[in-house]
Amino acid sequence: MSERQQVQFEDLGNIAYKPAWDYQADLFDEIVAIKIKNRDLPLEERQPTKHHLLFCEHPHVYTLGKSGSMDNLLLNEQQLAEKDIEFYKNNRGGDITYHGPGQNVGYPILDLDMFVTDIHLYMRNLEEVFIRTLAEYGIESGRYPGFTGVWLEPDDPIRARKICALGVKCSRWVTMHGWAFNINTDLQYFDYIIPCGIADKGVTSMQKELGRQLDFQEVKNVVKEKFGEVFGCGFQ
Repeated sequence: MSERQQVQFEDLGNIAYKPAWDYQADLFDEIVAIKIKNRDLPLEERQPTKHHLLFCEHPHVYTLGKSGSMDNLLLNEQQLAEKDIEFYKNNRGGDITYHGPGQNVGYPILDLDMFVTDIHLYMRNLEEVFIRTLAEYGIESGRYPGFTGVWLEPDDPIRARKICALGVKCSRWVTMHGWAFNINTDLQYFDYIIPCGIADKGVTSMQKELGRQLDFQEVKNVVKEKFGEVFGCGFQ
């Protein structure tokens, strides 16, 4: 679209997974309802849809996408309780992933009719946000053929490791769910799952790669800036 879209940005801070999921679902449903109503209205009477970008940080939780396998969760219900880790099955694409402290979780709820109606390009654009963010910190990253997400050393099958996982839902060209970007993440929690169902690839974080703790807010600001660059949008 030639018109620059405005995205309503909210940082929800540290919030449990379910309330954040419910909130983005409400925003998603609101956009879809407007689009359905607009179909029967003359052009001049149609209501514009809104776009949203939510940032948050979750307490320890595993989420399993609709195409995922329970075999990739290596803890039973009692062990999850002992470690104070929540678990949810949800309606995004992808397999199992972890959310926790020190991780930037982002939920773009966008009407892609106002951006680009190509879900594969949308996913590549999300990856580009983090490739550019990591470059700001001197970390070279890229895409691993056949897999989503952002990877370090993707050209080396032995050393390739994921630093940002993606999983989205798209219906009527409206998106929800999004990314999990490891900044200061405690990586031991990935030992209790087969991340994204990929058994032979590692997971990393900015903290591990740089050998120091990052300014969490600073990195989030860079992510937001790069999102605006890649998607050609402003923020409200």
